[in-house]
Amino acid sequence: MDIKRIFQATFITGIAMAAVSCNNGQKQKVSDALLLQDVTLIDGNGGEPKSHIDILIQGDSIAAIGQNLDTTQVKALNLNGKTVMPALISDHVHIGSLKGTANKAEYYTEENIKAQLNKYQDYGVLNIMAMGSDRPLLFEKGIRNQSVAGNYPGARLHSAAYGFGVPGGAPPIEFAMDCVYRPEKPGQVAAQMDSLAKLKPDFVKIWVDDFGGRYKKMDPAIYREIIRQAHQRQLRVAAHVYYLSDARQLVADGVDLIGHSVRDSVIDGALVQQIKAKGITYIPTLSLDEFAYIYGRKPEWINDLFFKASLEPGVYEMITSEKYQNDLKNAPNYAKNIKAFETALKNLKKLYDAGVLIAMGTDSGAMPLRAQGFSEHLELELMVQAGLTPLQAITVATQNAARVLRVDRQFGTVEKGKIADLLILNGNPTSDIKQTRSIYAVYKAGKEVNKGPLK
Repeated sequence: MDIKRIFQATFITGIAMAAVSCNNGQKQKVSDALLLQDVTLIDGNGGEPKSHIDILIQGDSIAAIGQNLDTTQVKALNLNGKTVMPALISDHVHIGSLKGTANKAEYYTEENIKAQLNKYQDYGVLNIMAMGSDRPLLFEKGIRNQSVAGNYPGARLHSAAYGFGVPGGAPPIEFAMDCVYRPEKPGQVAAQMDSLAKLKPDFVKIWVDDFGGRYKKMDPAIYREIIRQAHQRQLRVAAHVYYLSDARQLVADGVDLIGHSVRDSVIDGALVQQIKAKGITYIPTLSLDEFAYIYGRKPEWINDLFFKASLEPGVYEMITSEKYQNDLKNAPNYAKNIKAFETALKNLKKLYDAGVLIAMGTDSGAMPLRAQGFSEHLELELMVQAGLTPLQAITVATQNAARVLRVDRQFGTVEKGKIADLLILNGNPTSDIKQTRSIYAVYKAGKEVNKGPLK
């Protein structure tokens, strides 16, 4: 070995490294650091927006928040006039089996899953929860785990795996619901829950509804056993409900989350207090109830490009056809659906004012009418219509939704140390909630991933 050559090589390398580190006395920029300068910040904690704020992003996380932060070592992006808020989180969606104007099992492919996760991301929705309609592909290919870890395209996909329904009843099997467990008696539940628990679902989903009298409703003895078996395995239970009587029984039996609005009656004060005392979460899915009737006329956003970009091919033509609109208006449940929506608004306000934990969910993706991505922005508008302030609605869709998914240590608010999932807007939604649609950029884990669905 030539000691002299080794010494010379080491000496030269040392000089080169010193030259790089000295850089003529100037500081080196940190390559993965970015400073968002002079923004209006809505941090998701419910407080008033803060003006002229700088946000330092280092890697995938927020390193500092303040005013006039040092720009000498970072790339700075001046965003004067822009608003930064946490990316949205939707705790009740369905994904993968929607394609065109139909929802079918054969459409559940990795290609379709990726496309829809990217669509949510385009709309600034970066964590979603699929509520009980997933299929084996999601777990066999490790898609769920990769996605939650941030190693998969688009929104992070949390899952309730396969829910529990009724033999020959809800949820309708023709809507790609053939993987749902359908126990005929309570004694079958334990083995089915063991099978489900292996997938480590975020929730256990149960459907307790007759869908307007079309289906047999789940026997209370069965859903009581589902709740008991789930809780034995430290799993939380989310219930699809419609009727006040069912909600009352489910609350008594220990359900953890009510996954839709109560829509047949205004919730009484006693039940409101029980929901609050037991720490039960309520997800109103107001957009679902508006979609149930709104296409009987042309809503103000029907030709909005922000809405149209969210639709599957052929859906716009279907919902704007004269025949479709007339059939909807002439349907026997048209007036009932309008009343159900109005009742849902009242119940949201009553529960929110009482201090019940409200989180955002939309049921988007369950049907072609429930547009993925757009529904989440419409949900914010409808929460404001129900009587929440824009800041309260935003908190429901960020901090609260993160709490329900138990990811609030990483997501849901813009704070030092949290993952930099950000929605950057051209306008300020605290004065007009529709400004959440004025997307300038979406950041996932500190990197810009798109400029919204229209760019």
